[in-house]
This record gives sequence, structure tokens and C-alpha cells, in this order.
Amino acid sequence: MLQHLIDQDEGLRMVPTDRNELTTAVGQLNEELRGLPEEADPARTRVLTRWIGIGQMCLGHHEEARTFLRQSLDLAAAIGNTRAVVATGLNLGDAHRYAGDVQTADALYRSALNTARSQHPELVDFALQHTGKHLMERGDLAGAQAHLQEALRLRIVKGDAGLVESTQAALARVELLIGQADATAADGAVPRQWSGQWTSWLQSRTTAQTPARWAEDFPTLRDAVRGLTAHQRVHPRHLRDQSFPAELITQVAEEAEKAVAVDGYLHNGKWNAAVGDAASRFAGQVDLAAVVARSTGLDVEQPHTGVYIAYLEEGQFLDFHVDEVGFGEANLILCLKHERPTGAPRAGTTVFINADGYLECDLAAGDCVVFDGALTPHGRTPLSAGESVTLISFGFRARDQASRAVGNLPPAPG
Repeated sequence: MLQHLIDQDEGLRMVPTDRNELTTAVGQLNEELRGLPEEADPARTRVLTRWIGIGQMCLGHHEEARTFLRQSLDLAAAIGNTRAVVATGLNLGDAHRYAGDVQTADALYRSALNTARSQHPELVDFALQHTGKHLMERGDLAGAQAHLQEALRLRIVKGDAGLVESTQAALARVELLIGQADATAADGAVPRQWSGQWTSWLQSRTTAQTPARWAEDFPTLRDAVRGLTAHQRVHPRHLRDQSFPAELITQVAEEAEKAVAVDGYLHNGKWNAAVGDAASRFAGQVDLAAVVARSTGLDVEQPHTGVYIAYLEEGQFLDFHVDEVGFGEANLILCLKHERPTGAPRAGTTVFINADGYLECDLAAGDCVVFDGALTPHGRTPLSAGESVTLISFGFRARDQASRAVGNLPPAPG
């Protein structure tokens, strides 16, 4: 139905080939769904809800995607279509994975793969492919490679050139990541899998989506997080009243808005876009390296990387994770714009897990927060209705370049 409007990005996630066209097509499917009579064949309802869910997922509307895909999965189970149960279960797993809900995604993939192996061997390669991508994102590169290699063998037997090419592309991505991790480890630094393993462990035990559970969650995290954050070179610090020139903030915010609208891509439930000239001018004119040095005591070079981040829709959030070590010893997130309705019960916040618990930073335009993203679990709580946030994240390397050696850092708990 919508296949011709869907492609894959560099990270092998589904994205629109044309956002406007996909939005229109999903709207048309919604109109057909609403127009179905009560006595309509539930099989048609199942198909429509599945494709609406897939389309919404590609558009980044994760809550809607999960709602429609869950409805489709329930319909498939109710009418006894186990083939559709497998296929839709994989789609629902993708929707949870894209939204950062690793634990639910993992359960859905495992269930779909088990059902495919026992009842629908013709779908095993699809289940292996989806599960392999999931494992790749979790940092389990060996597991991802094994699943994708099995999928490739099955698809070669099928003789479908398109499916073979898709799996070869996924394998090439995993092998690239393995090569990068091996090279990093050979240099005595932290391997790429380390960050993914910590992120998976964190997300299996807590979530930025439900702050009400934090007091309950923290006792299970305390010792591990204290061991991790003991190696921080920068502790989380909310910086207010930096007196950044308002006209510069406005210029960067305008560039961010255009970049997200034209070239934005979904990553872990938020919109990302590459920074441009306005961001580079801002970093130089306000001397961001000096801001970091003054606030943290760590002497850093000017930022070597940056990215725009936007949360635009109710419920969007970023689950707890740690960054790849290559982003630098210090991160600075600057709020460019934060719109919230008057009287909203709760605004989205940037949140950290430190040695003593959770630290929330409610960032207004011009506020920033500095931290060590590789060693500080961090995320963002969900947007409320009518709220939107635009941020820019910069990465800094310390001038003394002290190595984060593997042997000095704690492995992710089992």
C-alpha cells in the first residue's frame, strides 16, 4: 500500500521518500478506515490499521503508530491469522524500537521469531532481519551479525534478489560497526559496543517516559551508576544567565527550524538535523569552549561536532542512554526555543541519572546544560500537549586527551 513511499536511512530505519506524499496517503487510509461500516470484514480493518501504523511510524508519530499496530495485531490474533500476527508483531516491535522502548521491542521480536519458526517458516527470514537490526542498535553486534547471516542464507535459497540485497546492506552496516569497534579497542579506548550495552541495561530497568517510577527504579541502578559516574570528567550542571546575545540565539533557532523541516531525520524518537553556518558562528563568537571550561574546570577545544534536536509532538521523549565515547569528554546542550502552554501541568525536561538519583533540568531559551554524555545516563521526559522544544548539542574534546581506557571503565552489568 505504502511501500513506494518508504525508504531506509543510513541507520536502516524506515523513513518517507516524500513526507508530504506519505502524510497524504496515510490520511486517505484513515478516511477509508473511518468510512467502513460496522459489519465490514475485519480482515480489511486489520490491513488498514497495519499500514496506517507503519506510515505513522515512518513519519515519527510513535504513539499513533503503536496504537494502530496494536489494534491490527489484536485483530490478526482474533481472526486466527497467525501469518499476520508475525508480520504485524515485527512492525509493532519496530514502532517500540523507534520510540526507544527497547524492552517491549525485544519481547515482540522474540515472540514473532518463535512463532515464525514454529508455524510460518516462510517468514523466518523477515523475523531474523528485524531482530538483527534491533540487536545492532542495542550494540549486540555479534548477535546482530548471526541473525542477519541466517536471514541471508534463507533469502539466497528463496532467490529474491531484493530481499538478498536488503540483508546484505544490513550485514554491511553491522560489519562496518564491528570494524570500527575493533579499531577503537585496538587503540586502547572504549569499544563501540560498550555504550550500547550500557544503554540496553539502563533501558531495561528505567525509562525517561515515566518519572513517577524513578524513586522505585533508582535502588536497582544505584551501585552500577555510581561506578560509572565515578569516571566522569564533567558532572551535570544547569547553566542559566549566560548572557548569550539574543540575536545570535534567534539566528541559530531559525536555522534549526529550517534544517529540521527540510533535512530532519528521526533518531530515537526525536528529530535531528545537521548544524549549519549560524551554529558555527555562534560557537565561535560566544567562545563555547570557554563557557565549558569556566563551568566545569575542564580545558576543552572548540566543539568538534554538533547536531540540532527537536521535539515537536506531544509524547515525544528520549529514553535514558549514554553517548558514543567519540562525541567527547564534554557535551553542551543549549535550548534555542521552548514553547509550552500556560498552565501546563508538566513540561518536558532534560534529565540525568547521577550517583544520588535523578536530576531534571527545565531548559528555557538561552539556558544550557553541560555534562559528560559518555558516562552520564541522560534522556528527555515526554512533551506535554502544545509543547515543543528545539535544542542544539555540541561535543567537546579535552585538550589533555586523557584516554578512556577499557580497563579503567566498568563493563555494563549483566
